[in-house]
Amino acid sequence: MAASLTEQLLTYYRVLSHWNRKMNLTSLAEPAEAVDRMLLEPVAAAPHLPHGIDLIDLGSGGGSPAIPLALALSARRLVMVESRLRKAAFLREVLRELGLSGTVEAARFEEVATRPAFGGSFGVVSIRAVRLEETTVGAISALLEPKGHAALFGSTPVSGPIEHVPSSLIRRATIPLIPASRSFLTILRKA
Repeated sequence: MAASLTEQLLTYYRVLSHWNRKMNLTSLAEPAEAVDRMLLEPVAAAPHLPHGIDLIDLGSGGGSPAIPLALALSARRLVMVESRLRKAAFLREVLRELGLSGTVEAARFEEVATRPAFGGSFGVVSIRAVRLEETTVGAISALLEPKGHAALFGSTPVSGPIEHVPSSLIRRATIPLIPASRSFLTILRKA
């Protein structure tokens, strides 16, 4: 019998807490804040995104939003991109502990976006708190399939035009997720 979403999230949080004592995976010191940001925020975002898709997360670090989002979306495939080798090892351990089908690419996401195997093949690209520079937006666009969605997680709402966004990416919405933690989801859709 498959574990429930709650059981899977608790397993992820247990592994995250254990590894976070050994290395800095998250800067969130307060457990309540960590639960909001790392677990509840991605789950709150899931109803606004397509389910049963291939998901790639850029700069995966401590595994959020990637892992909770993949679980909540029933993602077919999860690819996490993390250039730091120790963090990539942690992400592999979480996949093993959860029995999740997924891979970890220990590389910079700009490089992964140029690989033919990944180009245009993801229904959702997720990314947290990364400045949307031209190379970042280019990587997101390259990885998304037509009509795919970019899920941008941040602590401030994105309003007004986003610099460097090509006309192929259209802002669909900016949604408040957890009011107490001031978290927002901005969704871009590829034409």
